[in-house]
Amino acid sequence: MDLVVESREKTRTMVIELSKKVKKIGEDDPRRVAHSFKAGLALTLVSVFYYVTPLFDGFGVSSMWAVLTVVVIMEYTVGGTLSKGLNRAVATLVGGSLGVAAHQIAVLCGEKGEPILLGLFVFILAAAATFSRFIPEIKARYDYGVTIFILTFSLVAVSSYRVDELLQLALQRVSTIVVGVATCLCTSIFVFPVWAGEDLHKLVAADLEKLANFLEGLSTEYFAEKGEVENLETKSFLQVYISVLNSKPTEDSLMSLARWEPGHGRFWFRHPWKQYLRIGALSRQCAFSMDALATYITTYPKFKPSSDPDLHLKIRKTCQEMSSESAKALKELSSSIRAMTVPSLASRDASTVVATVRKLEDVLSEGKATSDVLHLATIASLLTQLDVRAREIAGSVEELARLAHFKRFDPMHEVRVKP
Repeated sequence: MDLVVESREKTRTMVIELSKKVKKIGEDDPRRVAHSFKAGLALTLVSVFYYVTPLFDGFGVSSMWAVLTVVVIMEYTVGGTLSKGLNRAVATLVGGSLGVAAHQIAVLCGEKGEPILLGLFVFILAAAATFSRFIPEIKARYDYGVTIFILTFSLVAVSSYRVDELLQLALQRVSTIVVGVATCLCTSIFVFPVWAGEDLHKLVAADLEKLANFLEGLSTEYFAEKGEVENLETKSFLQVYISVLNSKPTEDSLMSLARWEPGHGRFWFRHPWKQYLRIGALSRQCAFSMDALATYITTYPKFKPSSDPDLHLKIRKTCQEMSSESAKALKELSSSIRAMTVPSLASRDASTVVATVRKLEDVLSEGKATSDVLHLATIASLLTQLDVRAREIAGSVEELARLAHFKRFDPMHEVRVKP
């Protein structure tokens, strides 16, 4: 009896934990729920070709290929679905056509020569197509298509030796695959679409805001006159930049998918997606500099008593001003990307930071090389590196604004629109 009760409790606990996990996944991104329904809708639509007799008579057993196509190519984003769908459709068409052509040529060699020539064709094309997958440009965008090409050509070429009415069979399979691809594309684009380009756009803007939050935390919590620096490990601003360090795989994946997507919303055809990768790379460089600074101030957190309190206060105030101005510049850049407007304050803030850096150099040159001054000088040097990174990011965002034709923000006539 105790075992039964214990088993029930374990089952109950597992169900509760699973329910919480499912709820959290849905709350983190409600689009996941919509995508699940979209996949079910697409499968239901293509299954009609199998259930309805007139449609089944037209396509035959090959109707099942439409169902398989939906299962294979339905992806979370529009770009992912387009990438796989177009790769599959084109590769099937080309592979099937070449398979039929190989059969027609092999038949001319007679009954004994046909299997030898077909085997030779399969060997040459499969080997060449497989080797092409090692070419970086092909692997990045057409790897799935090459795989489907090898599969389709091999199936058609090999089965042609035993199957009659090969052309009709090939046409049926190609047409059902096209139906499956078209169903997926329509569902993905017109029913709660998830655009990879928009996700990349928001990710880059969010990363800049995280960098700004780190610098803002330095200004308000570390360099503040009454700032507490004893328990820095508990400060959230020292961890906010960490996710930026690992953003490259996500950015690369989203950019690759975004290039497949048609123009939509504020993102026109041939939008400069590669520029987002340049901004992302500069953001990571900035995050690495922040990591070095965060490591240093957590290792040596305390401001030591100074033999020259006035000089100590000057350096500290100048560092606070530098981090504050850099934070303002990065926040302005993040906002301009989100609203797709030309950054108006970034250049002004960058100039302010340059003036602050020069002021800091003058202040440091006044003092003696005491331990407290060296401590602050090290922090100031790391902050200067962050300033350089912030200015590079500003230039890259301005280039994005030019290439993507961002609008100029006029506070008297326009209202910023949240993405």
